[in-house]
Amino acid sequence: MTPLSRPLKIVLAPDSLKGSLPAAEAALAMSAGVRAAAARLGHPAPVTVLAPLADGGEGTLDALLAAWGAEPRSAPCHDALGRERRGRYGISVAGAADPVVGTTVVRGVLEAAEANGLPFVADLPLQPLTATSHGVGELAVALLDDGAEEILLCIGGAAPPDGGTGLLSALGARFPDAGGRGLPPGGGAPGSPASIDVPRLPPRATGGRWRIAADVDNPLRGTRGAAAGFGPQKGATPADGAVRAAALAYLAGGVRASPGVDRVQVPGAGAAGGTPAVLVPFLGAEIVPGSTLVADAVGLAAALADADLVLTGEGSFDSQSLGGKVVQAVVENAPGSCAVVAIAGRVQLTAAEVQDAGLAAAFSIAPGPVTLDELILDAAALVEDAAAQVYGVFGAGRTVRG
Repeated sequence: MTPLSRPLKIVLAPDSLKGSLPAAEAALAMSAGVRAAAARLGHPAPVTVLAPLADGGEGTLDALLAAWGAEPRSAPCHDALGRERRGRYGISVAGAADPVVGTTVVRGVLEAAEANGLPFVADLPLQPLTATSHGVGELAVALLDDGAEEILLCIGGAAPPDGGTGLLSALGARFPDAGGRGLPPGGGAPGSPASIDVPRLPPRATGGRWRIAADVDNPLRGTRGAAAGFGPQKGATPADGAVRAAALAYLAGGVRASPGVDRVQVPGAGAAGGTPAVLVPFLGAEIVPGSTLVADAVGLAAALADADLVLTGEGSFDSQSLGGKVVQAVVENAPGSCAVVAIAGRVQLTAAEVQDAGLAAAFSIAPGPVTLDELILDAAALVEDAAAQVYGVFGAGRTVRG
C-alpha cells in the first residue's frame, strides 16, 4: 500500500460537452465526483482546482471574459440564415497589456458562434450552400465602433462554410466575379471570383491586430480541408460537398491572385468553413490554437505543476481531439508526474491510441446502452460518477498515513 500523507491535488480542466454541459459545469461535476470517492475511501478531501477550458469554439468567450476581466456586451446581428438576433462579445475597456506591441491596447473578444452558431439554426434543415458569416462581421463592426484595437476572433462551432466571405463583406469587402458582379452570399456561390476587392475596408479594420483562435489545424483544401473534413457536420451532402469544394477552389484562386499571397495550405486555414483563408491575407490575421490561448489565459501550466491528477474531456473523444483541441493542450501542459485522464460522452480511440497521445486512460460517461438524449439529460450526474470511478482507480492501494 502507498501511504497517503497529504490530500491529492486534482486539476479539473474539461472542455464543454457540446449541447449538454458547459465546461464550468463539467468541472464542478468532476470535483463533486472525486471528493465523494475520496470520502468513501477514507482519504482526506482532495485539493481540487477548477480550470474549465475551451478551444476557440463554444465557451471560449466566457472563459476569456473571466480570465481577462473583459466587459461583456451585445449588439444586433444576424444568424447564419439571415434572421435577426443579438450576439455577445467582450472588450477590455481600460485596456490590456499586450506583450507583442509592448503597450496597452483595447482588446476585443468575439466568438463567431454567438452570431452564426449551429444551435441558432437547429430549428431548420442545415443550409451549407447559402449560410453566411455576415453576422460575425456585424459583431466585429460593433467591436470596432467600441474602440477595439485588437480583436480575437474565436471561430469554432460556426454553421456557415462560406470561407469567411460574409464576415469580410460586412466589413466592406467585395468579391466580384469575372463580370464584375458581386457573388451571392453563402458557401456555394457559382463562378470564380476574379479578385477580392479590399480597398473598401475601413482603415480601422485593417490597421488593428487580428488573431483567430482556431479549434482545428486543418488546411483550406484537400482531404482534411474545409469541405471534406467538416462539410457533413455543416449539413452538406456528397453533392453539396462537391459544390463546396469547387467554391473553395475558386476562393483559393482569388486569394492567390493577390501578389505574394498563398495561404491555402496554412494549418488552420480550413477551420470554420475556411474563414481564416481570407482573414489572414487581407486583415493580416494570425491563426493561434484556441486551446493553447485559453490554457495560457487561465494559467493551466502553473496549476498542473504540482498536480497528482488532471481530469479533462469533451463530448466526443476521437482523432480530432488530438488536432489542436483541449485534451491536447492539457497533455502538453502536464508534467510527466501528473496522470492525465479524459472523460467524454463517447470515446472512439483505442487504449493504445489514448496512451500514445500521452494520456493514462479515457472513459465514457455512458453507463450502458443509452440514447444521446439520455446522455444529454443526465450529463452532469454521469460526469460526476465517471470522475468518482477514476478516483477509485487512481486511489486504489493508497492508505491514509496515521
